[in-house]
Amino acid sequence: MEAEETLNARQKMVSRQLEFRGIVNQGVLDAMRRIPRHLFIDSDLVHRAYNDTPLPIGHSQTISQPYIVALMTQLLQLKPEDTVLEIGTGSGYQAAVLSELAAKVYTVERIPELAERARGVLEQVGADNVQVVLGDGSVGLEKYAPYDAIIVTAAAPDVPEPLKKQLDDGGTLVIPAGGRGTQYLERWVRERDRLQMERMVPVAFVPLLGKHGWKSAY
Repeated sequence: MEAEETLNARQKMVSRQLEFRGIVNQGVLDAMRRIPRHLFIDSDLVHRAYNDTPLPIGHSQTISQPYIVALMTQLLQLKPEDTVLEIGTGSGYQAAVLSELAAKVYTVERIPELAERARGVLEQVGADNVQVVLGDGSVGLEKYAPYDAIIVTAAAPDVPEPLKKQLDDGGTLVIPAGGRGTQYLERWVRERDRLQMERMVPVAFVPLLGKHGWKSAY
């Protein structure tokens, strides 16, 4: 059974960080009330698990701050029957939140150690509708396309073309795009052969590395 301390901290996170800052999607709020973020980070950082801040997870990667996870998830406007592609598994936390709202989640991670760890924690929390795939996320995952929603949790200079092609009609893609230091969160919606983009808020993510992303981390 979960300790009362972490349970209370998670409830406060939702009310003080998410609801207070304008997250209104009840499904997103409920998912983030349920998913234990502290299980997705190193044990020495558990005391900071529910702070509104990103945290290191090794390999120069981070787990995003709770508000950004909630905002990106809300922007997807997921339906229970949706199939989602996530680029950048990282800790697995974002995929776990998505798993509460969609029928199937495919998540791609390029770092073997992170992919393996994420699989273990996702199994621990019962996210059995998530499949972790090791590979170059910038090329997407053609095997299971098209997707109702695509979420990219690393910053790209532009939206990778393969991701645009793998987005289904009526689907939504959310991605941080721009320079290496600061990007803007963008929401793209496909309407048949057209993609319409809405620019949201400034953000700062680790770079998306790969064939259709940045060529190096620096």
